[in-house]
Amino acid sequence: MDWVAWHEEYDEPGSSLRRRLMVVQRHIRQALDGRPPGPIRVLSMCAGQGRDLLGVLTDHPRRGDVRARLVELDPRNAALARKAAPAGVEVVTGDAGLTAAYDGVVPVHLALVCGVFGNISDEDIRHTITELPRLCAPGATVIWTRHREPPDLTPAIREWFADNGFEELAFHPDPDSSSTVGANRLTGPALLYRRDTRLFEFIRHPGR
Repeated sequence: MDWVAWHEEYDEPGSSLRRRLMVVQRHIRQALDGRPPGPIRVLSMCAGQGRDLLGVLTDHPRRGDVRARLVELDPRNAALARKAAPAGVEVVTGDAGLTAAYDGVVPVHLALVCGVFGNISDEDIRHTITELPRLCAPGATVIWTRHREPPDLTPAIREWFADNGFEELAFHPDPDSSSTVGANRLTGPALLYRRDTRLFEFIRHPGR
């Protein structure tokens, strides 16, 4: 998979990937709007070129408050994200499946888990959701994506979030594709961060 070329669909008007991006960005804006004054800590797993968060920060009034860590394994995509990143946004070329990648930014107020659940095993999805309270501050928002190709795992994903202290804020199945965007808020307890935990192995499935 050429992950740089994969991003080109974002630029196609009306594409499912572009529609997904618009929904993700809407929830990012809402999450930033809802934070009280002060720093807003953000992490992005498998961030790609960072178009979701960086696209919002270009004109958001809270952009100066954001302290973000974007983690992307592909060095070309990481370089493109780094070039576009404003002050306060760090782009790391590394393995987003290791919690050590988020040392120094957690606990976060916003976690972006977009383009992840379509490329890891079902077991790793559940494990990652279980571990998210260790990366999140109380009241944090998690935005995630997943396709609905058979067998559709999104019902189970929604249950796993609920089982781990997250209330559902939104669930958006795209009517014209299998793409889905979810948003959840941590209402249960935040747990102690563990630096050396393996969350998932990225298997590079085309469903990203």
